[in-house]
Amino acid sequence: MDLENVFTYHKPFGNQPERYEQLRKVAKEFAINVVNHTPVSREQSLALTSIQQAIMWANAAIAINEKETV
Repeated sequence: MDLENVFTYHKPFGNQPERYEQLRKVAKEFAINVVNHTPVSREQSLALTSIQQAIMWANAAIAINEKETV
């Protein structure tokens, strides 16, 4: 594992900000559906946390693994 790369700030470039926004938009829509179709419960909370984690990891996949080419 490249710890230097993993634990470094990666400034967004190119179309990354738009892609982050699209991922957040879709995740928010899914989260709203979970809230609207499930009872308030521990399981609902875990589902929402999992959606939040999925977006975090998707964003990290972009930030950590894409290199800006100049």
